[in-house]
Amino acid sequence: MIINKNDFIELEFTGFSNGEMFDTTDKKEAKEMGLDADVKPIIISVGNGMLLKGFDDSLEGKELGKRYSIKLSPDKAFGPRNPKLIKTMPMGVFIEKKMNPYPGMTLQMDNYIAKVLSVSGGRVIVDFNNPLAGKEIEYSFMINKKIDDDKEKIDSLMDFFLKQRFDFEIMDKKVIFKDEKVKPFIEIFKQRFKDMTGIEFETIKQEKHEDERKNLT
Repeated sequence: MIINKNDFIELEFTGFSNGEMFDTTDKKEAKEMGLDADVKPIIISVGNGMLLKGFDDSLEGKELGKRYSIKLSPDKAFGPRNPKLIKTMPMGVFIEKKMNPYPGMTLQMDNYIAKVLSVSGGRVIVDFNNPLAGKEIEYSFMINKKIDDDKEKIDSLMDFFLKQRFDFEIMDKKVIFKDEKVKPFIEIFKQRFKDMTGIEFETIKQEKHEDERKNLT
C-alpha cells in the first residue's frame, strides 16, 4: 500500500544528528537516552505539518512495513542558526531566578531551551537557537499501518493539537462535542480538521434537565 497526503498512519522513527540519537519512538532506545516517558509509535496525518517539513514531505509514496532512511539539510529540518538569537544578558536576571550560570549550561527561558555560551563579569551570553539548528538530521523510520478508524484519527488530532481529549460522537459524518470547553479550540481548527478527515466538527449545547428549565420559569 502506497501512502498519500492526508492518510493517517502509525509511524515509528529514530532521529540522529552527528551520529547521536536525539529523538525516538522506540521504548528501548528511549531508555538509553534517559527518557522515562511512555514512548511509543505516533499517529499523524501525512502532509499536514505534524512533523518536520522535510520528514513529512518524505512520507508520500512510501510503503507500509518498509524501513527507510532520509537525511535532511538544516533548511528542511530545524532551520539555520540565527545570530540574532544569541543574546547578552545581565547576571542579575539569573540571580533573580536563583541560577548560577556556567558555560554549557542548558536552561528553559521564555519557553525556549537556551544554552549558556560564556559568563564574563556581569554578563552572560546565551544562545536561544534550537540545539539542532544548522545541523543535518537523519531519520530511520517505518510506517507500521494506515489508520482507517475515524475515532482513532480524531483522538490523534486532539492529542497533537489540543494536548487533551474530549468526549465526542460521530453522527452522519459529523463529529459532535458536548463539552462547551472545547468550543474555542474547534472554532480554530475545525476547517483544518475537516480538510484532514473529510468530517465536519462542531459543538452543541447541553440540554438542560426538565426540572432546571422549570426553575427558570
